[in-house]
Amino acid sequence: MSPPRVFEGKLAIITGASRSFGAALATHFASRGANVVINYATSSSDKIAAELANHLSTTYNITALPVRADLLDPSAPATIVNAAKAVFTNPTATPSFQIDILINNAAVVNAQPIQELDVELWDQTFNINCKAPALLIKAAFPYLPHDRSGRIVNISSATTTWGLIQQTSYAGTKGAIEAMTRVWARELAERATVNTVSPGPMDTGLLNGLPEAPKQALRMYNALIPLAKERPGVDSEETLRLADEIGGRPGTLEEVAGIVGIACLPESGWMTGNQLGASGGGAFVR
Repeated sequence: MSPPRVFEGKLAIITGASRSFGAALATHFASRGANVVINYATSSSDKIAAELANHLSTTYNITALPVRADLLDPSAPATIVNAAKAVFTNPTATPSFQIDILINNAAVVNAQPIQELDVELWDQTFNINCKAPALLIKAAFPYLPHDRSGRIVNISSATTTWGLIQQTSYAGTKGAIEAMTRVWARELAERATVNTVSPGPMDTGLLNGLPEAPKQALRMYNALIPLAKERPGVDSEETLRLADEIGGRPGTLEEVAGIVGIACLPESGWMTGNQLGASGGGAFVR
């Protein structure tokens, strides 16, 4: 059974959307009727972004637009918005171009002990995780709705409250985006709600490459997370293997994308400046 098309005709811009969680977000919104802009960073993703856009367009009868723009470049947000405007402007509509949903998903993820903190990687992490969302919202601002129906979701992380080791730059920048979200919730109140969604561990493949120390920390936290217990016979063999390594199963991409979708529903218009946990109950682990 197809999901209800609750975002029919809306335009969603999603950064870091060519693969993994970003692709799951694009699929979630497209399957519910939204036209989607699939932002990605480099030419190496041209093919996969084009294939995803074609799949979403033909499968869900929407328009999906891949846009290559590296958010490390301060001009990238304007590139994304201008590309969307060129395709989705409707001269007979009022307004002729509107950005209904904006998902700041692109991120730099890293694990570094404080004594090995790399300044260049620190700057890159801040620029993608904090500066790029601010500049994209700035670029999108003229095209946000004027009736409070806009929806902006910034993807944060459970690491902001868990205090996992080796997460100085990642957790620090994600904590910053949560603070910025509260500012924007006030500044943009007449145009859009602004919330964060904070995933815990997700089945993105990145967990396979974690050093042993962060894995040990995850085992400690997963022991306290209500929904982290693995489900033999339900979860895949790969999920069960990973659960054995980190002490519990990660969330699926679709599970977390669904929570982002909830924050963007018309019925969610009375919620702004909030942090939504998407970690199987890990949001209340301190």
